[in-house]
Parts: sequence; C-alpha cells; structure tokens
Amino acid sequence: MVFETERLMLRELTEDDLPDLRSILQDPDVMYAYEHTFSEEDVRAWLERQFQRYREIGTGLWAVVLKETGEMIGQAGLTYQSCEGEQVFEIGYLLKKAHWHRGYATEAAQGCKKYAFEVLGHEVVHSLIKADNYASQGVARRVGMHKAKEFTTRFYAGDMLHILYRLRRDGAF
Repeated sequence: MVFETERLMLRELTEDDLPDLRSILQDPDVMYAYEHTFSEEDVRAWLERQFQRYREIGTGLWAVVLKETGEMIGQAGLTYQSCEGEQVFEIGYLLKKAHWHRGYATEAAQGCKKYAFEVLGHEVVHSLIKADNYASQGVARRVGMHKAKEFTTRFYAGDMLHILYRLRRDGAF
C-alpha cells in the first residue's frame, strides 16, 4: 500500500488489475477527455508504463481501492507530464463511471497532494485537464489548485485545449 484515506487505499498496480484497467480505459464515457478508447495493446502499454514509472521515479498511477469492498474503482497518482516542453509533477485521477460523483476522485487527489508534499517533499503539484472536462476541473479546485494557464497539447485524436492547474505547498499562486 502506498497510502490510505478515509474510504480508499491506493496501491501499486499489478498484473491482476488488467481486467479493471480494461473496464476503465476501454469505456468511451470514461475516456471522453482523451477522445480515444484503448485497444488491448494500449491497456497493456499503460500498465507497463506504470511499472516503469514505479521503478524509475518511485511513483505513477496507483490502483484506487475501496476499503469497504476491496474493489478497484479507478486509478490516481503522481506522474511527470509534459506541458509545453516543461515536465510538471502531476496529480492524475481516472475512475470507473459507476463511481463518479461520490467524492472518490477528490479524496484520492487530496491523498496524492499530501503524499507529494509531505512524503516526497515536492514544492508544487499540477493537473493537466482538458478544457471541457469540468468534473476534473472541479476536483482540482477542491484540492486547492488554481488555473495557471491554458495550452494546446496533442493526444490521440489531435490537438486539444487543456488547462494547467497548479498548487504550491506554501499556497502561493
């Protein structure tokens, strides 16, 4: 286990999580912000990328597990992402649709923020969010982040407008 919150446990992903990853990454409603659902090869590559991140930087996207049931309901974690050529330390989160609007993404993101600041000693965290992903923007604001800038980035479906949210440990913008 990496850390736990009131209702959630976050742990490293394992091979056994492939079925749950498929249900997340191959659901068009969940993946609308990517404008791309994942093939079987994409899901496998996603999991392998997390394993590589664990080895190389000690973090990545982790399984989000409900303590009450033991069910993996999504993934959240800390990764480096590119924003206009700069690598930023990002809090990311992606949940199964059946678990949206219950506060789990906010709870997981709060835990990631605390882990980034208190355990890893980072001074700033970010979230890169598609401009029309209002639910994820709400999560970023609820954990204390503020809009830093808008930028365009290329994903699977082409160029997309995104917003960079930022939070400094000291609370400054």
